[in-house]
Amino acid sequence: MKNVKTIALATALAATAAMSAPTFAADRGDDIRSGDYSWMQFNAMYAFNELPRSDADDGGHDYLEMEFGGRAGVVDLYGYVDVFNLATGDSGDKATGTGKSKMFMKFAPRFSIDAMTGWDLSAGPIQEVYISTLFNWGGGVIGEDVNSSFWGIGADVMVPWLGKTGMNVYAFYDMNAKEWNGYQFSMNWFKPFMNFDNGSFVSFQGYVDYQFGADSNSTAFVPTTSSGGAAYFGVHWHSDNYALGYGLKAYQDVYLVEDGVGALDLEATGFAHYLTATYKF
Repeated sequence: MKNVKTIALATALAATAAMSAPTFAADRGDDIRSGDYSWMQFNAMYAFNELPRSDADDGGHDYLEMEFGGRAGVVDLYGYVDVFNLATGDSGDKATGTGKSKMFMKFAPRFSIDAMTGWDLSAGPIQEVYISTLFNWGGGVIGEDVNSSFWGIGADVMVPWLGKTGMNVYAFYDMNAKEWNGYQFSMNWFKPFMNFDNGSFVSFQGYVDYQFGADSNSTAFVPTTSSGGAAYFGVHWHSDNYALGYGLKAYQDVYLVEDGVGALDLEATGFAHYLTATYKF
């Protein structure tokens, strides 16, 4: 899928709206740095039955995640770095000797069209509009590591009960293959729903990443399909400095790997479980 006219059109429409909107960007006025903030935390995590995996591999592994984000002027940022198999275990898909990369990084800067132009693009539930990017690096087989990028349009959208939810539609560019291949819809949310007298709270948090419109590949080794993705649904307790959480992750042909076919017969559809202990900075 090398045609990205849909994303280009969406970006052009957003730019046109920016030039014609009659009011200044909401909540920031003339000072686009007035709402700047940043955060960082370390998550000690364990994943059970993470997909994709073979029948011989239970997919369980420990890892440390440095997670960060914030807002600085026109840039809204989220990202994390994972370091796998801290205990150097000899089982699981990240085990010593599997040939897998020790680290993975996700880097997702978004650039506010509202802030860059000074115009307010909010309308109804849409609060702010962005040029959205996403980069994934590492985590795969050494020498054939993930090196992917996503380019598109995004928005902060007020969703009933969930509140402000980030939504993005991207075109996918594989930097290893040097070609465009389909699209991805992503959304993420963080909803506190139970508060305690000591200031701590419980949140429902998660995300959806769903790829579509890709070129399928029937190669006998690891066949791929035209659509697939994953969704994480987490319940986490938070205090000022700590958090504990459980997450259920649902997969459907994740990373476009076709479930249960090909020479490796990888399982790419199903469920995984995650435990998290967090220290906040």
